[in-house]
Amino acid sequence: MTGMKIEKVSGKGVYVAGNDIDTDRIIPARFLKCVTFDELGPALFYDERFDTQDNSKHHVLDKAEHSGAQVLISDANFGCGSSREHAPQAIQKFGFKAVIAESFAEIFHGNCTTLGIPCVTMVKTDREMIAKIIANDPDTDMIVDIEGLKVICGNHVFNVEMKDSAREAFLAASYDPLDTLLVAKSAVEETAKRLGYA
Repeated sequence: MTGMKIEKVSGKGVYVAGNDIDTDRIIPARFLKCVTFDELGPALFYDERFDTQDNSKHHVLDKAEHSGAQVLISDANFGCGSSREHAPQAIQKFGFKAVIAESFAEIFHGNCTTLGIPCVTMVKTDREMIAKIIANDPDTDMIVDIEGLKVICGNHVFNVEMKDSAREAFLAASYDPLDTLLVAKSAVEETAKRLGYA
């Protein structure tokens, strides 16, 4: 495959509390007119982070101790609402490489998988413990182990769950359909010729 296997993701974590965080909160609609997805990173959770005069609301994502965090932790039904692919794009462009929540909206989960962002589910009590660990030491390193279905946070190990199809795709580097097409380019061209399209 042209893509890379994703077996583990590591980095600092940050907890963004809240159930039913929808895609409009993740990336407000007015930012969807961007020319490239790269522009979406700074707009992540914009209305949660800034007021109408663009002054900081001192959101957890903007605290210096959480700068560079690569694992986003949240709560139930994360990514619900409209099915805009800009939401996972904004998460990725902000610098996050994995998301931990109690549950995910189906389409959001699929869009994250295609981008190579593992979404794993974890029970509330364990997420609360991770939030406390991070609050006490924001530099605590986290490891999201996709192969082992666990998250290591400091000296603690937590079990997580993940959709089998997504897990298999990450471990086999087959999560990006464009990569799959590129690898099979000759077969695609032969089929197109056989069907009279080429």
